[in-house]
Amino acid sequence: MSLQARDELRCRKNSPEPAPLIPAAQYVRMSDEAQQYSIENQKTAIQEYAARHRFFIVKTYADAGKSGVIAKNRPALRELLKDVVSGNTGYKAILVYDVSRWGRFPNSDEAAHYEFLCSSSGIPLHYCAEPFTNDGTASSALLKALKRSMAAEFSRELGEKVFRGKTRIVQLGFWVGGPAGYGYRRLMVSADGKRKQILEHGEHKNLTTDRVILVLGPRVEVERVREMFSMALGGLGCTAIARDLNRREKFKRSGKPWYNRDIYNIVTNPKYAGCNVWYRRTQRLRGKRSAVEPQHWISKPAAFVPIIDRETFDRTQATRPQKSDSLWSDEEILKKLRRLLASKGYLSESLILRTPGMPAIDTLRRHFGTYRQLYKAVGYQLPPYDLYRGELSEPSMRLRRKLVKKIGEMFPEHVRVTSLPYSGRSILEVDHSFMIAVLLCRSHQRAGQQRFWIVRPTSAEREHMTLLCKVNPGRSRIASYHLLPRVDIPGRTHLSYNDDPSLRRGITLQNLSGFYAAVKALRRREGLIV
Repeated sequence: MSLQARDELRCRKNSPEPAPLIPAAQYVRMSDEAQQYSIENQKTAIQEYAARHRFFIVKTYADAGKSGVIAKNRPALRELLKDVVSGNTGYKAILVYDVSRWGRFPNSDEAAHYEFLCSSSGIPLHYCAEPFTNDGTASSALLKALKRSMAAEFSRELGEKVFRGKTRIVQLGFWVGGPAGYGYRRLMVSADGKRKQILEHGEHKNLTTDRVILVLGPRVEVERVREMFSMALGGLGCTAIARDLNRREKFKRSGKPWYNRDIYNIVTNPKYAGCNVWYRRTQRLRGKRSAVEPQHWISKPAAFVPIIDRETFDRTQATRPQKSDSLWSDEEILKKLRRLLASKGYLSESLILRTPGMPAIDTLRRHFGTYRQLYKAVGYQLPPYDLYRGELSEPSMRLRRKLVKKIGEMFPEHVRVTSLPYSGRSILEVDHSFMIAVLLCRSHQRAGQQRFWIVRPTSAEREHMTLLCKVNPGRSRIASYHLLPRVDIPGRTHLSYNDDPSLRRGITLQNLSGFYAAVKALRRREGLIV
């Protein structure tokens, strides 16, 4: 061996080995903020930091389109914390772009708590774009606390700016979101006040300079609203008005029945007297929704063409029966139902709804909970066939409730879980503008035949976009999700076990995390949004 080769070998033996790369996870989050916080920009910055500090990324947790205010609405962060606490990780550090991407929690101690869960499990956080090193020193702790407070204050200031902006728009007489309501339609106008077009259900203005006002809807709706106020002035409560309208078939809304809550929302809303009112309820920083005292409402009188005059509206509020639920005791409700049972020989929801003088469905639920509990208190025994059907449907009902709750929690900014009246079936309201029905399809198999799923939408669901869910044979979980433009079949139909052609009209979801993006994509494909 030459002298030069021996020197090179000796140098390699004496030089220190490079430190091994450290496996790390990255957490990225983006709400609706500036492009600088895009997921890809965060990943690029994190990758540069990882290269400088000898990390290599083995897992990514991403919350796209998620506000940093509440942790429970961020599935990726919850998954990260679950993995860390359980010890189910293949990494030794977590890389985050900056303190604000970890969260803009109103209480900065919440951000510290989640970081403590990680560090106490031996997995420290690294803030890649911050000017300090998260090394536990007094200076870094002070800077980190300051950054957390700044992140929380950013959310508060943004909320105040949005509130002031909407307040100004309302006081100018413009509509600031949500459906127009029965009897009205939304009209889009340009910045100089020129009429542009009536916005259909689910449509939105696409220019920030455009504005929306309310105009009168079809004459039949306007006349029906006036009749509701007339009946309320005559002393009828909301439940009595709904029952009276439902008895006259022509007064139903496209074949749908009226409910006491529908009537209440109309006869108590000042917009029907032409007054633009906003901020009747509030939910600051994703907190609990609460009612606002009337003296704090933001209003603009004479903003819209009224359906009834102001004097009629004020007299209706003065004469309207107050909270009818307080007028009923358990004993009075049971006495009414026992009389109905003795007269008809049976009880059902539809019978209670169409019988004058009975409590509203909401009142029955507040007093007794489920119909099964109500019937038990009355002393009414359901027929064996009804009991059998109830036992069959109970697992599906539990699965449905769990599903819609999960979707509501995953997309709190966009999805609200509400109910289809009478049937009690839940439905999803998206962006305060359109509905998505949830349809669970149970699995069946006849002797010697291939397994199939039964699709049975209600009449009220057929016109809506639908999240169709195939339930596994054991009815314990959902086997697949399919988002369809609508399920407009008259009765019921079957889906084949394999890929059914009728599902190709929609979008198949791998999991619920892509639900909202799929909704937007399908509406765009159907020409409902541009």
